[in-house]
Amino acid sequence: QKLAWERQEPAERRLSVVPQRFRCLRAVPSYGRFIHERFERCLDLYLCPRQRKMRVNVDPEDLIPKLPKPRDLQPFPTTQALVYRGHTSLVRCLSISPSGQWLVSGSDDGSVRCWEVSTGRCLRTLPVGGVVKSVAWNPNPTLCLVAIAVEQSVLLVNPCLGDKLIYGATDQLLESYVPPEEERVQPVRWVTATTEEHSRGVRLVIQHSKAVKQVTWHGKGDYLASVVADNSNQQVLIHQSSKRWSQNPFRKSKGLVQSVLFHPVRPYFFVATQRYVRIYNLLKQELTKKLMANCKWVSSMAIHPGGDNIICGSYDSKLAWFDLDLSTRPYQMLRHHKKALRSVAFHKHYPLFASGSDDGTVIVCHGMVYNDLLQNPLLVPVKVLKGHVTTLDLGVLDVLFHPTQPWVFSSGADGTIRLYT
Repeated sequence: QKLAWERQEPAERRLSVVPQRFRCLRAVPSYGRFIHERFERCLDLYLCPRQRKMRVNVDPEDLIPKLPKPRDLQPFPTTQALVYRGHTSLVRCLSISPSGQWLVSGSDDGSVRCWEVSTGRCLRTLPVGGVVKSVAWNPNPTLCLVAIAVEQSVLLVNPCLGDKLIYGATDQLLESYVPPEEERVQPVRWVTATTEEHSRGVRLVIQHSKAVKQVTWHGKGDYLASVVADNSNQQVLIHQSSKRWSQNPFRKSKGLVQSVLFHPVRPYFFVATQRYVRIYNLLKQELTKKLMANCKWVSSMAIHPGGDNIICGSYDSKLAWFDLDLSTRPYQMLRHHKKALRSVAFHKHYPLFASGSDDGTVIVCHGMVYNDLLQNPLLVPVKVLKGHVTTLDLGVLDVLFHPTQPWVFSSGADGTIRLYT
């Protein structure tokens, strides 16, 4: 009987259980699923959803993205090669000639110095009588001209370095200017340098109404933009050096402007305020994009030579990388520094970018941007460069890449400029 019952399909069985025989009622054991069914009944009473949570066992190593080893990403600067000494106060700004042969630095000691990059020798010292906020060497290789922001004016200086033909042609170009028939109303005054200033190298002075905090050149080398420490609509001015003509591109102020940049290849103009970066189309004269920096106070920005990626450093020690084709929010936020970022820079040819901070370090990262639009940029920190001594709670104030070599320059509050190769 039992064998026949076991062979039957469960649906065909007349009895669902096999009867058992006990000698008395006391020997009948408890029901096997009694506790389980009571438990299920309790769950039913307080409407508990019955679902088993499966624990996923994940190896923490698998969550970290696989990044290439730094030694596979060479070349990048690793060692301190030269220290340029001479300034007596903090060195705020650096700029390098398009050939990479000369370096110009501005300091709080009221002087601008020109250095030979390969030897560390100071060739020229130009006293300007005020704190130098920004210097910018003209990117056009056929001109020898440096813009210097000092207090309320921008000086256009010919440092007379290198090829005599080039700096002679620069002077001829500036002297060939013919004033227009009628005076045009301008937001600034263009003044020709006096004989004494001319002997020191100053050629033109652009006098602003308020203190100038930044100058930057357009890639072709004729236009330059200056940022004024003011909260009106005249914070940003664009000047044309060949026609000695200045204009105010904005009708109203959109916040305190920190830094401006020209796009390397397209007619775009980047304006960084404390929280946003606005991109304007200069041909159509309209706002193209507004990037959210996701940080409290943007300090500096740099644009990739390809023109589709920008990085912004901020005083709350974050670096935001924007992919302009991807989104108006940062593609990646890097929090490598302990203190405020003062300056960021891209290399012209190598996939490198660097950031300098008040913690006295320069962090060099590999930032590879691919031609394939579907592939995201690869960002790998490769080296922390130390050398600067923090002075008055300030560390590295400016970083700058050599135009052709994988070298980085940094200027610090300790009054030195350092070259890492």
